[in-house]
Amino acid sequence: MRRREVIAGLGAAAVAAPLESRAQQPTIPIIGFLSGRSRAEVGPALAEFHRGLGDLGFVEGKNVAIDYQWAEGRYDRLPGLAAALVERPVVVIAASGGNSAALAAKAATSAIPIVFTLGGDPVTMGLVSSLNEPGGNATGVTLFITELGAKRFELLRELAPNAGRIAVLVNPSYPSGVAEARDVQARGPALGLDVDLFNATTGAELEPAFASIAARKMDALLTAADPFLIDLRHRVVRLAADQRLPAVYHTRDFAEAGGLMSYGASVGDGYYTNGSYVGQILKGARPAALPVQQPTKVELVINLKTARALGLAFPLPLLGRADEVIE
Repeated sequence: MRRREVIAGLGAAAVAAPLESRAQQPTIPIIGFLSGRSRAEVGPALAEFHRGLGDLGFVEGKNVAIDYQWAEGRYDRLPGLAAALVERPVVVIAASGGNSAALAAKAATSAIPIVFTLGGDPVTMGLVSSLNEPGGNATGVTLFITELGAKRFELLRELAPNAGRIAVLVNPSYPSGVAEARDVQARGPALGLDVDLFNATTGAELEPAFASIAARKMDALLTAADPFLIDLRHRVVRLAADQRLPAVYHTRDFAEAGGLMSYGASVGDGYYTNGSYVGQILKGARPAALPVQQPTKVELVINLKTARALGLAFPLPLLGRADEVIE
């Protein structure tokens, strides 16, 4: 063999060896993370998702990759984002940030496992056959946030017994939030209360909504459950404080941001369960065999610092029932 041919052969082997080595390396699974929220505002909850994954032995960038898709409150984008994850493809979809994300994922695939975190009833939404036996490609955790709207209304009446005009802040593009708001509104007349709905579909509509609340001289505020409003919690709390409105919110995120009172299940716990279920599916579990988890505790959080700033005195029975008091 000529010397020139030997050198060429050695060069070809040197190039081929790394390529063959790379081809033999196993690829790590890709999780699709579909959310109706924005990444900038979901940090603590997302950390709980990663903790749930980590407890099953999965670490992003080490033995699993995550493709994040954020709708940032624009729920109409979710079907397209879900379709993009299916086309990639991913091995499992973690759908969070509201009911709409889970519904979009379910509409996009009947084969890829889906683990949801949502606030409504997944059975009535058609996501699962039952809570104990999901029966399809979807399972997860429901916080039943939307189902607690009536209880939050009762707490608001207890907090502000002299309030005759109740404002409900609602995002009209979030169907379950609209249903909750209308349920609260329907209860008003029998109690001698005037309950009005005020819409905010985007962040730009938040200030005009509160301007309308002020113009109508509303006495107190209730927020309809919606992940979009959680992302806007700091602005919502500030605008309510500017009008000195007693307010009850649907997650503790609001109370931690300075809101007067919140009542609902822990969103962080829901994200942890989501991560844990995703980890179990990566280890071979089937969604149909994983029962939908429900909250074991609903938290009543009271912010006394805000109460003092508003000049409000909490009724002692209500204060005594609080799971946490922020001083």
